[in-house]
Amino acid sequence: MNAYLPREALIVERIDESPDTFTLQLRLTDGEPYGFAPGQFNMLYLYGGGEVPISIVGRENDSGLLTHTVRSLGRITRGLAALGSGDRIGLRGPYGRGWPMQQAMDHDVIVVTGGLGCAPSVSIIHHILDHRADYGHLAILQGVRHTDDLIWREQYDAWARLPGVTVLLAADEATSGWPGHVGLVTALFDRLTFDCNRTIAMLCGPEIMMRAAADGLHFRGLAAGSIYLSMERNMQCALGHCGHCQLGGSFVCRDGPVFCWPEVRELLGARGF
Repeated sequence: MNAYLPREALIVERIDESPDTFTLQLRLTDGEPYGFAPGQFNMLYLYGGGEVPISIVGRENDSGLLTHTVRSLGRITRGLAALGSGDRIGLRGPYGRGWPMQQAMDHDVIVVTGGLGCAPSVSIIHHILDHRADYGHLAILQGVRHTDDLIWREQYDAWARLPGVTVLLAADEATSGWPGHVGLVTALFDRLTFDCNRTIAMLCGPEIMMRAAADGLHFRGLAAGSIYLSMERNMQCALGHCGHCQLGGSFVCRDGPVFCWPEVRELLGARGF
């Protein structure tokens, strides 16, 4: 396929997750095969408006629909938010380097997310659950600013009931009846027991959260090379040509968005990067 040209995708279903967050379930209309690795992203094209990079949440196995969860923040995402079932958009991808699922085999996996960072991390969870015998214990830690920001509550409840899976939730501000922790998601590390020699951590969310989470896990003995972060920058071409997403000597669209912590550790602490 031509990496520069979008393919047409039909919006089969649009699901409102919260007042500013929605999910699009898409079907490519050309009938050509499509494959992706957990952690990769697509460029979604609003006809007449432009493109925006959106992580691939997953693919529904029975229907073959591609799922993207979007927060309405800018001009293009607000335009996508105005669409519904039956509308058509363009799609380029998949792009980027995904999560280290091969290296994580025979390991326990800790997934730490903040805010809508849960969306790029769902592909990790789906992959592990689809290949359950290849992985050890799965710990899912999700933090939000306010309990109203938490989406997919029923999904978290379903994952928590599975054997070999731990789900821990945290909110900076909580309404009455909130069953999770009130405070930072990193405080949940005290509830985890893991073998540092056979554990890999995958982090996605605000950079300040990922820095704190990486430091906290490293302090508890996890090797820096066993910690991976999904970075977000202004990705406009997705091919490493335009330079808008440059991070030090790397381009997030081409060399990421997933990086091993030692690759970006110094840059995360540098103003302007």
